[in-house]
Amino acid sequence: MRIIVTADTHLTKTRKPLPERIVKELPGADMIIHAGDWISADIYHELKRYAPVKGVYGNADEGDITSIFPFKDVIDVKGFRIGITHGHGEKKTTERRVREVFEDEKTDIIIFGHSHIPMLRYFNKTMLLNPGSPAYKRKLPYYSFAILELGIDMHAEIVFFSE
Repeated sequence: MRIIVTADTHLTKTRKPLPERIVKELPGADMIIHAGDWISADIYHELKRYAPVKGVYGNADEGDITSIFPFKDVIDVKGFRIGITHGHGEKKTTERRVREVFEDEKTDIIIFGHSHIPMLRYFNKTMLLNPGSPAYKRKLPYYSFAILELGIDMHAEIVFFSE
């Protein structure tokens, strides 16, 4: 199973389209996971043309997104439990907040966003994956998203691109 993972798109169809680099990967996706800060449901409707979409809302999302997606979700895919949350909140680091959101649940992977800083690492036996942002890199040198492959094992990589 090939999953395209993104977050923090902060896009509307009238402002800016999805970047070509991520669009190039979408036709090969079995699923798409978005970890919040969509800004517009237009992006959800565009993504679901390619594959089923799972996701959560972020702190910048409003009614159209918050009525479709929850604050957090746990999904089972190919025998792996994936926790999804945006990561916003007060105090602590984004990583600490997302770990605490799922501390009472067994997860193999936690996908989150909010910081726009891509990250792929393990905490204990849980993969922590922040895909960064494909549209708003802030002060980082590259835009990014992730590809997660699930089969017998799990493999993730962050894809960096300049435009």
